[in-house]
Amino acid sequence: MHTVLLLVCLAVAVLAGTALSERLRLPAPMVLIVIGVVGSFLPFVPTITLSPDIVLYGLLPPLLYSAALQTSIVDIRANITSVASLSVALIVVTTVTVGAAVHFLAPDIPWSVALALGAVVAPPDAVSASAVARRIGLPRHIVTVLEGESLLNDATALVALRAAVAAIAGSVAAGEIALEFLIAAGGGIVVGLVLATIVIKVRPLIRDPLVDMGISFVVPFAAYLAAEAVEASGVIAVVVAGLLIGHKAPIVQTTGSRITERITWATTAFLLEHAVFLLIGLQAASILMGSEDGMSPLAVAGLCAAVLATVIVTRLVWLCATHALRNLRTSRDQRPPWSSALVIGWAGMRGVVTIAAVFVIPQDVPHHDVLVLAALTVVLGTLYIQGLTLPLVTRILRVSAADPAAEALARASLLQKAGEAGLAELSECEDRDPHGVSQLIRERVEERSFAAWERLSTTPGQETPSDAYARIRRRMIAAERARVLAIRRKGKFPSHIVQEVLTTLDYEESMLEPENEAREPIVATGSGQGGYCDDLAAFASTTAPEGASCRLCDEAGIHPVALRMCLECGEVACCDSSPGRHATAHFHHTGHPVMQSAEPGETWRWCYVHRLAA
Repeated sequence: MHTVLLLVCLAVAVLAGTALSERLRLPAPMVLIVIGVVGSFLPFVPTITLSPDIVLYGLLPPLLYSAALQTSIVDIRANITSVASLSVALIVVTTVTVGAAVHFLAPDIPWSVALALGAVVAPPDAVSASAVARRIGLPRHIVTVLEGESLLNDATALVALRAAVAAIAGSVAAGEIALEFLIAAGGGIVVGLVLATIVIKVRPLIRDPLVDMGISFVVPFAAYLAAEAVEASGVIAVVVAGLLIGHKAPIVQTTGSRITERITWATTAFLLEHAVFLLIGLQAASILMGSEDGMSPLAVAGLCAAVLATVIVTRLVWLCATHALRNLRTSRDQRPPWSSALVIGWAGMRGVVTIAAVFVIPQDVPHHDVLVLAALTVVLGTLYIQGLTLPLVTRILRVSAADPAAEALARASLLQKAGEAGLAELSECEDRDPHGVSQLIRERVEERSFAAWERLSTTPGQETPSDAYARIRRRMIAAERARVLAIRRKGKFPSHIVQEVLTTLDYEESMLEPENEAREPIVATGSGQGGYCDDLAAFASTTAPEGASCRLCDEAGIHPVALRMCLECGEVACCDSSPGRHATAHFHHTGHPVMQSAEPGETWRWCYVHRLAA
């Protein structure tokens, strides 16, 4: 009963702290740590010990797996050099530099113990970095590098810690460390590949989303335990399994299973991620009270500050050095900006793995309690010093946020291509359409594509057709749901039938645009260059005339949704979301291939011949 009550209180504190962080406009991890620190000094709050087994076997596998499921193998492959440099080489370098600093400041701490602390504080935390990065809207390539790094750096750090602890016991030589790392990494990859292959082969046979979700819950723990049983890296096994299973999910899973898995893991990860930071704060009192072991307070403070500074400086120097080396091999016009390297270097916040791993160091080593305090200092220092100042750093360095216009243009283009493939398949099915539903399907596919294009800039203050559809359909669904609930109260229909109908209405409503969402104005400029196809290369973007209007819409008294301009003759006509669809009609009539958005500030173009946007 006591344990259950404790878990309930933790969940309530997590939810309350997250809600408070939204009001304060601060990242939730930082607010939850403060709540935990305050709670650790309150007499009625029980002492909670965050043991290594709870974190490494209970929390780490599901957190890594849920992150890996949503991580793109394609993105990781595109940034593999940066990810490998940060998740392997930098971890080793940080372990050595921190170890050297600790041994220099406290010579009675052996090298093996100092290196163990270095391995403990080396890996940045996935949750804290991603939470801050997404909140301030960092460019996608920076977020990809941070997430890819955090998936693999724990494995390097834990293998290094394992070797250092073995060295403390005198059971491993320095020359054996590299071999142990290769065995741990290779074994983890093999275990992850084998488990992922089994799941990928089994999943097409499963039609029940609940059974499929049960398998998904088992996978991270099975991968971690199996790898650790053969003395391989459980972290790598979980990450490899998650990446492959997530990559193959659209092929081997049913739609219902994917929806169930996405929602369930999102909820699980939300609770675990935020609970972790609350638990970190709850360790504060016990760590601070146990740090008096013979060293003077000034020496303890100096050692902790030195470890924190070494962690931050090592990462920044490494990022700058590798960036400079990369620039030597890259032509001047293709070199990435220095600001990206500096932002990634400053986004090295530590988290729960550091707090858990420090307790793996044997308690009989010199100044063990000071080492634990140093680990806590690194976690809190990086989270608050770097986490709170990262938005300011990005503004000073003028790092541009993710471009919503570019993302909206890419989304519309991708949906357009998907719709064209579906319509091509529909044409193959029309000879087997006795009920004449092909035209209805064609209209629905077109409406979906139109809604995507309407996310780009349209006439200011005008409700788009997709917005009007969502508003009206939502009112209809509310009336339908109210009617079903009224019927349910009478008890004349089987309850499972009523629930099926309500679920159908919920699914349909979930596909509508969010109600009362404050949509930011999006002005898509495109690349401004040709080259996607011969026609786009031949017609460069230009400035649309001010006050342009669709002549045919004016004559018919129709109000267009958005305007397009033919780049061959300059004719201005309305888009396909408008009732007249005069821009497309102009292409069919004249054969002029490329049109450009004529909305204020927009310069993106569309080739009717090759169906490409630029």
